Amino acid sequence: MSFDVLAPHYRWMECLLAGKKLQRCRTAFLDQIPQPRNVLLLGEGHGRFLGPCQRKFPEASITCLDASTAMLDEAWRVLPPHQDLRTPVDFVHADILAWSPPSAVYDLIVTHFFLDCFRPDQLEDVVGKLAIGAAPGAHWLLADFQLPLGGWKRWRAALILWLMYRFFRIVTCLPAQRLTDPAPLLRRQHFTLKKRMEMDWGLLHTDWWQSTVTGSLALDKVTRRDVSA
Repeated sequence: MSFDVLAPHYRWMECLLAGKKLQRCRTAFLDQIPQPRNVLLLGEGHGRFLGPCQRKFPEASITCLDASTAMLDEAWRVLPPHQDLRTPVDFVHADILAWSPPSAVYDLIVTHFFLDCFRPDQLEDVVGKLAIGAAPGAHWLLADFQLPLGGWKRWRAALILWLMYRFFRIVTCLPAQRLTDPAPLLRRQHFTLKKRMEMDWGLLHTDWWQSTVTGSLALDKVTRRDVSA
């Protein structure tokens, strides 16, 4: 899977096809979440969330991970000139399937329009390893597509998703063939849904999850990970 070929065009394609809808999803809860210390942005792409996040939380340490070097270059361009930041952003070129986060570090995890890229088995692995990287009480912002429950809205969403997956599988070799709901996996990792907003007749949703893991459970996760390693 590589988004390098789309990187120069992704911004105008998003504006043309979705207007400001995806950006409203990304930033819906940005003014409500507590001040984070360590932020992990996954599949940030062209930096549409990185910019507002860095301006909102200039003291936070931000790690921006993407498998596409071209997308990381696009994200870097949204930052102030000469990297004039109180806390520099750490750009990491890595495939999440081959990358492991440090244990219990990130108090804000962001996966906007990212988890829909993976097959069910891959998604379980991704959510599991990100949960290991989550600090006790961590917040998780997630914006993505979904299938409404029924009626014309579901038929409309199904057609859009079919076209979208077909396009991205051809252009980027996307591993996923269909949308997988990550909510059961987050609940299994002790995250609870605090708030959800839906947009575009139910095609889009944006979530604010929070970990219920306490300090003792987080220590247990770290210990089990060290033993398995």
